[in-house]
Amino acid sequence: MSWQGRTVLVTGAGGFIGSHLAENLVKAGAKVRAMVHYNFQGSWGWLEESELKNEMEIVAGDIMDRDSVKGAMEGREVVFHLAALIAIPYSYRAPQSYVNTNVTGTLNVVQAARELGTSRILHTSTSEVYGTARIVPIDEEHPLQGQSPYSASKIGADKIAESFYLSFGTPVVTVRPFNTFGPRQSARAVIPTIISQCLSGKVVKLGATSPTRDLNYVQNTVEGFMAAGLADAAIGETINFGSGREISVGELAQLIARLCGREVEIQTEAERLRPDKSEVERLLAANEKAKRLTGWTPGVSLEEGLERTIAWFETNLHRYRPHAYNV
Repeated sequence: MSWQGRTVLVTGAGGFIGSHLAENLVKAGAKVRAMVHYNFQGSWGWLEESELKNEMEIVAGDIMDRDSVKGAMEGREVVFHLAALIAIPYSYRAPQSYVNTNVTGTLNVVQAARELGTSRILHTSTSEVYGTARIVPIDEEHPLQGQSPYSASKIGADKIAESFYLSFGTPVVTVRPFNTFGPRQSARAVIPTIISQCLSGKVVKLGATSPTRDLNYVQNTVEGFMAAGLADAAIGETINFGSGREISVGELAQLIARLCGREVEIQTEAERLRPDKSEVERLLAANEKAKRLTGWTPGVSLEEGLERTIAWFETNLHRYRPHAYNV
C-alpha cells in the first residue's frame, strides 16, 4: 500500500508536526487537505512559507466547531488529527481551554468520522499521559496519570477516541509520540529553548534539569504517523513512537552546547519549574509494538536530529525570543 492518490486531511496542519506531516504526505503522492486554525491574520502557520503549499488544499477552521470539522473531513479517506493545545505551563493558567480544544475537538473528529464513514482516524496522543515512568521502558499498557491539566486533557481525548472504536467500531488509531523535536518547533519546548539561548548568549536558563526525556526527531515521528496510517493491524490500537533512548535535560543542554560550539552556564530559573507533583521525572519509550504493527523504526539519531535542528535555528533565530520565558 502507498499514499499515492489517497485523500487525506491533516488537522493542526499549520503547526510544528502537522506542517511536516502535510508536506511529507504531498511528497508521497497523497491528495492533502490541510486544516489550519482560523485567525484574524488569515495565517496558515508554518505552511505559509512551505514550498508545497500550492500542492495542498488549505482550509481554515476551528477544531472546537463541529460543523467546521465535519466540513473539512468530507471526502477524506484518512484523517490525521493533530490539532491541540500543547504547552504544559499555560495549561496551569487556562485548563478549560485545554478541555475545550483537546477533548471536545477530538469528540468532533470522531463523531464526524462516524457520520461520514471515514476509513481511518489517526488520533495524536502524547507521552505526557503516562506521567512519571513506573515501569521502564514505558509500553502502551503503562498506567495513565494526569500530572498536568494538559496531560489530563489528552487522556480525556484518548479515551473519547477509544470509546468510539469500542462502542461504534470507528476505525481509530491512537499514535503516542514521545518528545518530538526539530525545525519549526515552538519556543515553549525544551530543545528550542536551549538552542536559541546557546546561539545568542552564554547562559542557558531552564527549569528542572534532572528529568529524563525520550527525544525523537520530527522526521521519525512523521514516518511513524504515515506507517500507522497504512497498517490495518494498527486500527483500534495505541502505538508509541519513541527512540528508546533517554537523556536528562541537563545532559541535553550540555550536548546541544557542544554541537553549537559554545561554552555556556546552565542555570535553573524558578519560574520555569513545574509544581513538584506535576513534574514528569522520567520518560523512556518501548517502541517494539510500533515495529511489529507498522514496521516503523526511528531512522534519525538524537545527535543527527539536533545537528539538523541547530542548522535551521541558525538561520531562523529571529523568529524566537531567546531570553524570554515562553509560557
